[in-house]
Amino acid sequence: MRFRFGTVGIPTSTPAKPGGTIGGLNTLHALGLDALELGWVRSVNISETACENIRAKAAELNIALSVHASYFINVNADEEEWIKSRQRLLKAAHYGNLAGATDVIFHPGTSFGNDRHRIYPVIIKRLEECVSTLRSQNNPILLRPETMGKQALLGSLEDVLILSASVPGVAPCLDVAHLHARTGNGSLNCVDEWMEILELYSNALGGDSLKNLHLHISGIEYSSRGERRHLALEESDLNIRAILEALWKAGCAGRVLCESPILEKDALLLQKIWETEFLSRGQDTSNPDQYLSS
Repeated sequence: MRFRFGTVGIPTSTPAKPGGTIGGLNTLHALGLDALELGWVRSVNISETACENIRAKAAELNIALSVHASYFINVNADEEEWIKSRQRLLKAAHYGNLAGATDVIFHPGTSFGNDRHRIYPVIIKRLEECVSTLRSQNNPILLRPETMGKQALLGSLEDVLILSASVPGVAPCLDVAHLHARTGNGSLNCVDEWMEILELYSNALGGDSLKNLHLHISGIEYSSRGERRHLALEESDLNIRAILEALWKAGCAGRVLCESPILEKDALLLQKIWETEFLSRGQDTSNPDQYLSS
């Protein structure tokens, strides 16, 4: 039942000095948070020495690291564009591993209106080649395609589960706000609905996969077509307690990263609700099968 809580990007309250990732790690530790997703979303512009410093500081403070890779990645791009996307993904994985990150999160891209089941084989082959390249470099980092909030994008729950089940070394990043927004109708917002999501996840990837979840949580504004923008948790209709209740019932563990406009404030809110309202119940949920059907 161990979840780490943290932020996607350094906390907004990080002081100017020392600033940067080192300052962000110090700030997270002072706040009592213990996870950070490095926001390398435009480009990866960092030295190996800086990565070593980040790794050492995170280890000193017991803060788990992941990386959010460039927004400019599309696993369904044409051959020429895929070369660039592949380079961006592998570069994030290389420097992320040097910095001590265990996971690289990326947006899968778009289907360009093609039937998803017809393009999966191409995407799966590409991800297999990426993982093979990383393992040949003794890089154990996991690649995590993120669930996306707009219906036109790759990144449905089915998309990320199929890719993850097909390629060892690939696992989902579940953005729960995106999944809620993607419905376009306000659904996926109660305990039973989230339990169904976790059951699908467990059935696709095995029960142990629920012990290593990587979750993004924030408030969100959406239309009938999906996501519009991220919001603070208390400004959104997202039922945080329903999500946490489902995670508790299913005996889940892993990381919860907040990416609302008030990063650390909402990360602390999530942590507080989890610890005071769920862990305090003291119920043994070590066996998710008591809640999830086989």
